[in-house]
Amino acid sequence: MDCLFCKIATGEIPSTKVYEDDTVLAFNDINPEAPVHILLIPKQHITSMADITEENSAVVAHIFEVAAKIAAEKGFADGFRVVSNCGDSAGQTVKHLHFHLMAGRDFGWPAG
Repeated sequence: MDCLFCKIATGEIPSTKVYEDDTVLAFNDINPEAPVHILLIPKQHITSMADITEENSAVVAHIFEVAAKIAAEKGFADGFRVVSNCGDSAGQTVKHLHFHLMAGRDFGWPAG
């Protein structure tokens, strides 16, 4: 499989790690949209949110636990955004489930 995030998860492609355990990797986004912009990915390849199942949903729950932990450790637990794009029309450019953890500025809704 030629998946960018799988290669980052295995260390084949370097990243600036923020957090890592057996199932999750968090690293700084190379094109940040906010002062804090961290990507959280499962090490297991899951293509998108549309592919979350009963068998892999515990990994996704763990990602949200990690997001809360990072927010607390970095001092922005009082205001952050977590986003996941699902599919081409939603702007998913890497076909590996990932969540954008962003903070450090005010966000608008629905865009921005």
